[in-house]
Formats: sequence, structure tokens, C-alpha cells
Amino acid sequence: MASRIRKLAILAVCLALGGAGWTGLNTLLLHAGSAAGLERTPGGGQGDQEMNPKNKRTDKDWKAQMTPDQYKVMIQCGTEPPFSGAYNDFWGKGTYSCAACGAALFDSETKYDHGTGWPSFTSPAAGDAVAYRDDFSLGMHRIEVRCASCGAHLGHVFDDGPGPDGKHYCINSVALKFTPFQAAPKAAGPSSGRATGAAVFAAGCFWGVEYKFEHVPGVLATEVGYTGGLTKNPSYADVCGDATGHAEAVRVTFDPAKITYEELVRKFFSFHDPTQLNRQGPDVGTQYRSAIFYLDDEQKRVAEAVKAEIEKSGGSRKRIVTEVVPASEFFKAEEYHQKYFDKNKIKSCGF
Repeated sequence: MASRIRKLAILAVCLALGGAGWTGLNTLLLHAGSAAGLERTPGGGQGDQEMNPKNKRTDKDWKAQMTPDQYKVMIQCGTEPPFSGAYNDFWGKGTYSCAACGAALFDSETKYDHGTGWPSFTSPAAGDAVAYRDDFSLGMHRIEVRCASCGAHLGHVFDDGPGPDGKHYCINSVALKFTPFQAAPKAAGPSSGRATGAAVFAAGCFWGVEYKFEHVPGVLATEVGYTGGLTKNPSYADVCGDATGHAEAVRVTFDPAKITYEELVRKFFSFHDPTQLNRQGPDVGTQYRSAIFYLDDEQKRVAEAVKAEIEKSGGSRKRIVTEVVPASEFFKAEEYHQKYFDKNKIKSCGF
């Protein structure tokens, strides 16, 4: 009876403080966890916008994009009530991305039930997927977790998790967007029935980049679009305004039996000047940046290894500025941009 009363009392406190915006209540009840060993940005309390995320938006833009609950949690650093979120007791297989910008944050393989009422993970999908800040609000020291791409508040990390690292990422459901794992796509035409690979690159004007990739043996299909930004379903005019954070990109579908991802990465570096920052030839702006958007850890490893090799070999006399970043939502560009060179029988963009 005493044990049951104690559990009910703890749950009552959980609900009360959760409604008041207290993430990580488990740490207060169990011990003063500080998530030691994580590199973080100093900060006073929740809501201090001290980070320098890759993708920035105004408060007006955030309000227009988000639901009231998302805005309260992700921008105002609130907390959804415990046991109320859609992903607290959800065990689908897939990827959890940032609900604000679409950047991949956590994989379902690292999700577990901590019992405190919020989705819990043992580690992020990639080391640079999230950023950390010291949080001294509520009269205690916690480590806040934010999306490294857009700076949105996600939750907190503590030292009371399972596994060798002992980390417990306590994240708000409303800050996440779940995408289920999909079976490998099948190629159309003669290769139908055979698994294919996918890759996403940005190297300046996507007309020329697509033209180059579609003529590489082993490439089955190409598609131009916008990725790496914040605005949902951006138009070409939006992206050209250099305010959405998107890059003009090409999504490549390839036959791994004919060309490897590493070979595609090497082609990517040969197709443009990776030492030009936020431009390519006459095209200037962050939408023309050089970037590799990796789809998994293996692609990240290969991309970084090839980039390091090229830098070390001296093949490029200047510093390579190519970003190697997690893939986020890809928005297909308007139809008139698809296969632009083939449709118009012209070449531009320095190709």
C-alpha cells in the first residue's frame, strides 16, 4: 500500500510540474543528472536564443508555420504534459525528424521506455544532429537539447539512461515528426525488381548538376528540388530570395551494382568547385552552396572520407567548404525545372 501511495504521489507531481513546463522531472526525483561530457553552449534559462543555427527564421515565420503547441514547446521552450504526446508509447520503425525543419534527429532503434511520460532515446541519429545548452532555469542545472539545424527546443538530456553511455534524451513528441522506414525502392524499366540506392547533392544551379549526374553510367533517375531549409513546399521564387535556407539540390537514384555511392561522391566533387562558399560561378547565394545531404551513417562516413582525402591530396589548393549534413525533407521543384537542359537544348550555370 505504501509503495502504491508513493507511486501515485510521484505521478501527481509529474503531472503538475509537467503542465508547468518542467522537462526531466525524473532527474530531480532520482538524482541531479548533468549529462556530463557533452559539448554545450552556455545559457541562462530556457528561451535564450544564443545558438547560431544553420537555418534561421523570424518569430513571425515560426508562428505562421507551427501549431500553437509546437510554438509553445519549440520556440518558447515549454513542455507538453507527460504521457500526452503521440510518440510516448509509439514503437514504429523509422526516423524521428525535427518538426520545424525536417532534419533527422533520432532513429527508432535508440528509442526506449524510460517511464517518465516523454519519448526517450539513448543517442541522436548523428553526433551533429543536436546541440546542447546549459539551462539553469527552475532553480536547477539541466542540459537542454536543440535541433542543430534550426535551433528549435526539443527537450533535455540526462545521465540516467540505459546502455554504456548512460544518456537519456527526454524529448517532446510535438517537436518530432516520424517517418517510417521504407523498403528499398525499385528501379523502373530494365532494372525493375532490383534494389536501388539514393543520394542527394547540391553544387550550384541544379539544372547543370542534374545534367551531369543523369549522364553518369549507373544513374537510373534524377530529380531537382529544394532541401536543407525551413519553409514547407517552397517555390523557386522563394528559394531564389535566399531567405528559406534551402539549397538547389539533385536527388539521384542509382544502381549500386553499376556505381557505388563513393563513386557518386567523387563525381560530385569533380562537377563543381567545392571551394566556393555560397556560390558557384556567377550564381551567388546560400541556395547555391556546396553540400552533401547524407541519408545514413554510412553515407556520412564515405562523404567525409572522400572530402578529407581530396583536401589532404592537395587536389584543391583552397579549403573545401562543402557541407556534409543530414538529409532533411526534399521538395520537388516545379516541373519546368526537371531535365531543364534537355527540354530547352541549352547549357548554362557554368556547365
